[in-house]
Amino acid sequence: MTEITRTFAETRQRGRGRVGLVPTMGFFHEGHSALMAAARAASETVVVSLFVNPLQFNDRADLERYPRDLDRDLEIAREQGVDLLFVPPAEEMYPLEPLTRVEVARVADHLEGPRRPGHFAGVATVVAKLFAGLQPDFAFFGRKDAQQLAVVRRLVLDLSFPVTVIGRPTLREADGLALSSRNVYLRPDDRPQALLLSMGLFAAADLAEAGHFEASELIAAVRRVGSGEDFEYVTLASQDTAQPIDRIDRPSFLALAARIGSVRLIDNVAFDLVAGNVIGDRGIRLSAPSRLYS
Repeated sequence: MTEITRTFAETRQRGRGRVGLVPTMGFFHEGHSALMAAARAASETVVVSLFVNPLQFNDRADLERYPRDLDRDLEIAREQGVDLLFVPPAEEMYPLEPLTRVEVARVADHLEGPRRPGHFAGVATVVAKLFAGLQPDFAFFGRKDAQQLAVVRRLVLDLSFPVTVIGRPTLREADGLALSSRNVYLRPDDRPQALLLSMGLFAAADLAEAGHFEASELIAAVRRVGSGEDFEYVTLASQDTAQPIDRIDRPSFLALAARIGSVRLIDNVAFDLVAGNVIGDRGIRLSAPSRLYS
């Protein structure tokens, strides 16, 4: 039975054995469920944090609009065998207006960083608080937010948090679109255009696995498939630093951002080096419509 906890101390006291943490802002979908399942398989105690972090928003209206449904999230957490759903009030997370910010320089300089000022400092600060306050052994994040994953990994390395960060494959809808709560805002006429994003990334992954490692070739493949897209960027970057690179010669990811109608979407395909071969992580597709639409 999933229990709701409200304080760091209470949550720590109820943990037993190895603790796996899934940090979230709530309104769960299958991507969150997959992270919970991975945590369940690796941990004696699974903690899911649910906190809509104001430090991640530079637009107050976006913060207010963020979807919230605790009863729905609790039901999904119970389905996944979560032990503790940590739902702190704002005063538990930020007893006073925070004067401290955790910034992971360089990793946040490109891609989403310039387009979302302060976002990654907000992410790094709240994740540092969760790691310090909950003291998990493992923390699970999705690969869809590849730059965020790089920020968290460098945070752990630089600040010596005793936690193992585990990145899990992107969850995709049955047609290939990366799963995101933003997808529900796509108009029916926008859907075919949105699908060109993942189609372009998959075409680039096919090229990379066939031995084409140059960033220029991979980027051209994405742009060729999505010839009418309003791309903000298409970039090959290192998994470690999120810095742009010229070719796949290390673990990397090909990331993009684009506006489809009024909706801004991000997506990526990760490239791992396995026994000298490049393997593209295209994610995992759902076999049925997402519960986001129900």
